[in-house]
Amino acid sequence: MSKLSDIIEDFIKELMEANDQAIEIQRNILAQQFDCSPSQINYVLTTRFNNDRGYIVESRRGGGGYIRIFKVSTSIDDDLKRIINESIGDSITLNKAYDLIKALHERDVITLNEKKIMGSTLSDRALNIVAYKNRNKLRASILKAMILAAVEND
Repeated sequence: MSKLSDIIEDFIKELMEANDQAIEIQRNILAQQFDCSPSQINYVLTTRFNNDRGYIVESRRGGGGYIRIFKVSTSIDDDLKRIINESIGDSITLNKAYDLIKALHERDVITLNEKKIMGSTLSDRALNIVAYKNRNKLRASILKAMILAAVEND
């Protein structure tokens, strides 16, 4: 069974597909629908609907508060430049690397097999020979190289 976060993410994505990739919802109503706290909704929005994944989220808190989510259409070249320069930078955590890999797969930039290989290559298990304090720097370097290799035109 999927985690609640996955279920909420899938629900929001279905709403977006049905509404031309843009929706406006109320955080409290969504939380009531899934019998969870509004902070769980915030977690999903922060981790699953961010700029790295091609979304813009606008939020207004309070009784009449709302959340607007827009799917942004940009060229993959622009996205890759932003991901490599800003999102990855000189260092990246394992969770953030996994999120980026998942986003690249969702946008059909990489295949499922490439996603699996990248994920296992960047794991702490694979990088265990490197001191823990240096893993995120090495992980960033490897991830950049793998992304560039995956999208390289022959």
